[in-house]
Amino acid sequence: MPQMIFVNLPVADLRRSVEFYEAIGFSRDPRCSNDQAASMVLSDTICVMLLTHEFWATFTYRRRVDPAQEAQVLLCISREDRAAVDAITEAAVSAGGMADPCPVQDHGFMYGRSFADPDGHIWEPMWMSAEAVEKGPAEVSDAG
Repeated sequence: MPQMIFVNLPVADLRRSVEFYEAIGFSRDPRCSNDQAASMVLSDTICVMLLTHEFWATFTYRRRVDPAQEAQVLLCISREDRAAVDAITEAAVSAGGMADPCPVQDHGFMYGRSFADPDGHIWEPMWMSAEAVEKGPAEVSDAG
């Protein structure tokens, strides 16, 4: 079995968050979803667990930060090309998110944008050329 990642995000309105993530291409896994949590699948190895604030509090004693005011993580996901980076960002805005809370990055060999979900969690879709993936961004950047 391949190693998986489950990103746990506290959300104020579970239904609104499920609708947002479905609108940007995630699918809801009903086997791991209920009225306190929703499992949203991005790929065979990446899932986002949307947790109500109350349910989130049962997982940690640490204070939950307000992602609209503070950033604890930036969630970067690869896309197949530049157009796909723009498409998911535009879909996020149409679904109630905010475009580009972080600077747009365009280095030619790498392109990235960002969006915030309705709670303020920041996602960074990015594309990198096959050459940059193979050789490493520093080598491609220095060559260009």
